Amino acid sequence: MKKYESLHDRLRGPIAEALKKELNITNVHALPRIQKITVNVGMNRSKMDSKESHEFVAKSLAEMTGQKAVFTLSRKAISNFKIREGLKVGAVVTLHGRRMEEFLDRLLSYVLPRIRDFRGVTTKLDGHGNYAIGLKDHSIFPEIPPADAGKIFGVQIQITTNAKTDAPARALLKHMGVPFRPERTEKKSSKS
Repeated sequence: MKKYESLHDRLRGPIAEALKKELNITNVHALPRIQKITVNVGMNRSKMDSKESHEFVAKSLAEMTGQKAVFTLSRKAISNFKIREGLKVGAVVTLHGRRMEEFLDRLLSYVLPRIRDFRGVTTKLDGHGNYAIGLKDHSIFPEIPPADAGKIFGVQIQITTNAKTDAPARALLKHMGVPFRPERTEKKSSKS
């Protein structure tokens, strides 16, 4: 029986070797690496305006990531959206180091396979080597107990790499095990 290797060990072993070959880089320090992971929740003014819902979001983020969430406040008032200056509009957790690797390992191994009718994530990066995944339901994380339908909120996960372009970052994510959606082949239309 083969022992499960953590993402921390795989990043320094087989993933680094595969990236060296694929990207044709000999120096291990020049390989693309993940710098940080940002887990973000936007607070809907109509649903999440109470103190209890803010505490629920903060507690859920802390259970998902293992780190306390920081609330983001609005910088200016926008009357059309009924937002005053200094109002809580989101919660964010920024992960680095071992905690970041453990979160990413859980995300790829347990969370994404739990999504109903999952066919893979999109292959598009932002042009600077960073990747974002949006989840509609936070309760797919195994640490979160099943919540009421009214308490379910969406989560955005931003993976920031030190790669300057998308190609090395996509190679890193592919070797880590990000389940990218297979590319569609164009069907040739027959004109008679």
